[in-house]
Amino acid sequence: MISSHTIGSLLLDRLHQLGLKHIFGIPGDYVLTLFQLIEESPIQHIGTTREDCAGFAADAYARIHGIGGACITYCVGGLNIVNATACAYAERSPVVILSGSPGMAERVNNPFLHHMVQDFSTQRDVFEKVTVASIVIDDPLTAERKIDRALTALLKYKRPIYLEIPRDKVLSPVQVASPRFPDVTECESDPAALKEAVAEVRGILSGSERPVILAGAELFRFGLEKELTTLVEHMHAPVATTLLGKSVIREDHPLYIGVYGGLVGRQEILDFVDQADCLLTLGTLLTDIEDVKAHSTLLAAGRTIHATAETIAIKHHRYENVRFEDFIRALASSPLPAFPSRPLPALDSVQYEKPPAHTPVTLRNMFGYLDGLLNDQTIVIADVGESLFAAADLHVHQSAEFLSPAYYTSMGFSVPAALGAGLANPKLRPIVLVGDGAFQMTGTELSTCLRYGQSPIVIVLNNRGYTTEREIMEGPFNDIQEWQYEKVCDLIGSGTGHRAETFGEFQSALDQAFADTQHLHVLNVLLDPKDRSTAMTRVAQRLAKRLSTG
Repeated sequence: MISSHTIGSLLLDRLHQLGLKHIFGIPGDYVLTLFQLIEESPIQHIGTTREDCAGFAADAYARIHGIGGACITYCVGGLNIVNATACAYAERSPVVILSGSPGMAERVNNPFLHHMVQDFSTQRDVFEKVTVASIVIDDPLTAERKIDRALTALLKYKRPIYLEIPRDKVLSPVQVASPRFPDVTECESDPAALKEAVAEVRGILSGSERPVILAGAELFRFGLEKELTTLVEHMHAPVATTLLGKSVIREDHPLYIGVYGGLVGRQEILDFVDQADCLLTLGTLLTDIEDVKAHSTLLAAGRTIHATAETIAIKHHRYENVRFEDFIRALASSPLPAFPSRPLPALDSVQYEKPPAHTPVTLRNMFGYLDGLLNDQTIVIADVGESLFAAADLHVHQSAEFLSPAYYTSMGFSVPAALGAGLANPKLRPIVLVGDGAFQMTGTELSTCLRYGQSPIVIVLNNRGYTTEREIMEGPFNDIQEWQYEKVCDLIGSGTGHRAETFGEFQSALDQAFADTQHLHVLNVLLDPKDRSTAMTRVAQRLAKRLSTG
């Protein structure tokens, strides 16, 4: 069957078939025709204040919904969204970046066009470094094949793709061979290799007594949370998560022991994992933040199973023809050994004794109080710095109710991410934890939240500067201009602002915010610049030790 489309309508049809319901971005003259098609399509355009915010929103949307999208103009828009795209690439988030570009005809007649940098391929060349597919769709004869190949890469690798359409090609007619996006079947695992890989895992486990599972964010990206829970329960094995993978399993699960991270994790969790005699790292992006000491030791002893979307490595063997998702599903359904119960590290959330109301608000008492208010209808979105480190000890209730850029650690992620998360799952109310420095970067996106009926609770950790950098090296370069953050609601025209210097003021403000689900709330929480969370103290001490022995 052959149907008639334009290049632009074909692309939007394919995206809608894959589940995209919202697309974030800012218009520009090179992409206006595509924006007009979006307005006529079932996909809703969400206008943001900045292109990088569109990228962060699309990233968060993709982490929850399975696919995200951003649409921007040529170079001045495209190059502004590169950092957010790099974050999505580093942390495996399937985001589609759509860009317009100068028309093919005008390139011949007038090579000196606005927004250009070097030549017409410059923007595509840049995105080639931070995407798994980077294409220009300029020929109706190859448009369908190019689009489907790029979208296949998006689904296979769970990483961004870049699609550029010259503005005089958006409405070019194209004959479509298949009205539906084809099923992706060419990358299925080799059955014999998969069977052998699972058998090798079973063999390692049969000689183990103290296995531990370390779960990471790729389990989110491939929708394998249920399989992880099944595997944990079949093996009766303790499970920790990386900071990026926090909430990939319910944090009230009896076998969950907490966040593992060589810099940020509690010492008893680090010791427990490092004393394992078999380690299954599943979907983890290991960095210096995790610093899994047991990994190299157990690898040398042939007692590790390391499975990611890049590779399946068991002992010293690599299985090149086994897909990550097939491997996890096979483990979950395989009769692996079950292990007897053993003492686990105590779950130590942000326990605290409720202080008198007049007591100055601190990271410990604010996070302690917040921890008790989280429920099944909240999603915590933490920016980098103290917002992230202190949030590591929070206990969210359901799987996939914690978002952060914990691997790439780009400041400014959280407020635009709240916009994306709220649209991806309207049943969850975003609780945004953001430092004052990060808020000054992208806090304008609250106006977009208001425009589209979102009601996040934004808690600004106001300690007058970049706390993490202060911990590494003190200096006036870490200071920022003081804002009256509670007045941002007056600026954007709605919402409720709060200023909290004491614990009583913070408690009252947070209670009001949780009770009022129809409006956004901004809490300006004034903290002592020298205040540090327990997690930040752990990070500082371990960094100092690492530097002194390095």
